[in-house]
Amino acid sequence: MSTPAEDDLLLERQLCFALTVASRSVVGIYKPVLERMGLTHPQYLVMLALWERSPRSLKDISDALLHEPATLSPILRRLEEAGLLTRERVPGNERALAVTLTKAGADLREQATAVPGTIMERLGLSREEVADLHAAMTGLIAATRRPAPVLAAQPVHAAQPG
Repeated sequence: MSTPAEDDLLLERQLCFALTVASRSVVGIYKPVLERMGLTHPQYLVMLALWERSPRSLKDISDALLHEPATLSPILRRLEEAGLLTRERVPGNERALAVTLTKAGADLREQATAVPGTIMERLGLSREEVADLHAAMTGLIAATRRPAPVLAAQPVHAAQPG
């Protein structure tokens, strides 16, 4: 464990704050681009997973997007209502759900090919810079998934009333 520094609690030094603002800002840049395709950002992520491989099970999509299946259900329902995918129970396993692109969903991929370049241009980043940022974020995600070390109990001092 590193030694605490006096400015460790400054807002601008908080990793969580920088990530929250960056995430909100980047997703905000995607919004008008995706709206032209009739998609929200969460829907775009589901479509990306399906453009990689279709059909896919709900569990497989859930694992790919690091989301709970229950979180994805309303997103899938809206995409199905838009005619971009179908959801069907797997024969012989009524608990499993197969998600398959429709022709319209597969055709939307052509329009989506412009999205990464548009976002890079809007951010003023090269493909290499985006790859570097992605690698750093992927490393950070992996770090959050490692088991936490067992720390020695340290007293917590609660604020005193008054």
